[in-house]
Amino acid sequence: MMEDTKNNSDLQNLSEDESFGLSSDLIHAVEDALEESRDSDVEDLVEGLHEADTADLLEILGRDERYRLMEVIGAGFDPEILPYLDETIREEIVEWLGPQGIAKLVQELDSDDAVELVQDLDEDHRMHILAALPQAYRRVIEESLSYPEDSAGRLMQREIVAVPSVWTIGETIDYMRVSDNLPDDFYDIFVVDPRHHPVGFIPASRVMRSRRHVRLDEVMDDDMRIIPLELDQEDVAHMFRQYGLISAPVVEESGRLVGVITVDDVVDVIDEEAGDDLMKMGGVSEPDLYEDVADTTKARFTWLGVNLLTAVLASLVISLFDATIEKVVALAVLMPIVASMGGNAGTQTLTVAVRSLAMKDLSEANAARFVGKELIIGIINGFLFAVLTGFVTWLWFDQAALALVIAAAMIINMVVAGLCGTLIPLGLEKFEIDPAVASSVFLTTVTDVIGFFAFLGLAAIFLL
Repeated sequence: MMEDTKNNSDLQNLSEDESFGLSSDLIHAVEDALEESRDSDVEDLVEGLHEADTADLLEILGRDERYRLMEVIGAGFDPEILPYLDETIREEIVEWLGPQGIAKLVQELDSDDAVELVQDLDEDHRMHILAALPQAYRRVIEESLSYPEDSAGRLMQREIVAVPSVWTIGETIDYMRVSDNLPDDFYDIFVVDPRHHPVGFIPASRVMRSRRHVRLDEVMDDDMRIIPLELDQEDVAHMFRQYGLISAPVVEESGRLVGVITVDDVVDVIDEEAGDDLMKMGGVSEPDLYEDVADTTKARFTWLGVNLLTAVLASLVISLFDATIEKVVALAVLMPIVASMGGNAGTQTLTVAVRSLAMKDLSEANAARFVGKELIIGIINGFLFAVLTGFVTWLWFDQAALALVIAAAMIINMVVAGLCGTLIPLGLEKFEIDPAVASSVFLTTVTDVIGFFAFLGLAAIFLL
């Protein structure tokens, strides 16, 4: 008996090993318990884990272990785990639970989480799950899915606290105590007119501090940021960040209040958009940590093919000067330096530009100042590295003319890199093309071609 108590205590300590996240010891303990079919130990280990940590555990485990853990959890599976799961793993869980099982779980989620879950499923799973939902709830989900992807309509939560402006604080508190249709958690209470248009809001904390007889329109804030249904989620995130919002009402075209977006959803959007930009700049369309080898290979092949074409273009430029390279062999040794420095300098500028565009810190109003600043930086760094590389080249090959050629080429390519690092993303943004997607490949092509052409061209003029 004492030994069992000690074991249970050890398991409890494992599950509480870190202030957040999963410890390696806990993961290994779960894996060992699953392998040895110690179901009661598995239950003890995962009991009390936050939904996000349980989702991480499901993602880390192998497929067979994942299904074994699902069997152990059984009816105790918390629906709040589903929104935290990676899309690929979520598809597996959906297939394992079946349409009826998932439909039952979906009904227990807030409407925004339910929409996020359903919209990410493939068409076949989505249709079967929607068909298994009660008609009224299915209508709510389908209406949200009818809004543009990545719009406020997809992001908003339908459960909302909205009360008439003629009510008092007391009436509002009494309503919140007896109503069954309120969200589990909320930050602001929205005040509406007879047409159900939002006219103000009151933080829940202010309601609790105000006297019962005070009318809502006496204490509400009417300086309110209202979000249209079709506003892009990036713009929603910018609005929350710009004005420090906790929640904001969403209205349809007529101005009628239909939902609310809260800061926890916006945090997810910011994380998603930042990750999406990072993936696009690396030529990866989606995070593929949990995708199989074939799908990942296929997804990356296209981008690698584009990069191959740009590399061929740079090689064609080199081939124009093959006679020069044959006569001055040192050029073959030195020419990657010019192209590499230009590429790295351009990438620095490009990263700042793309991020500034995403954050809406860079626009037509300050574009000229930004381009001018980066041009000056390119000139200064160009001269500094021209002196450095020229001096090293002179010591290395004992040729002053070669040192001057690489110095001049370095200045040219660093200046071009600074300009292109700003102008390429600004130009793509102007033509409504995502700068994160195409900027890097254009920049690499330009800096390689200009770097090789400037270096080899100057060498052909001054060294032969």
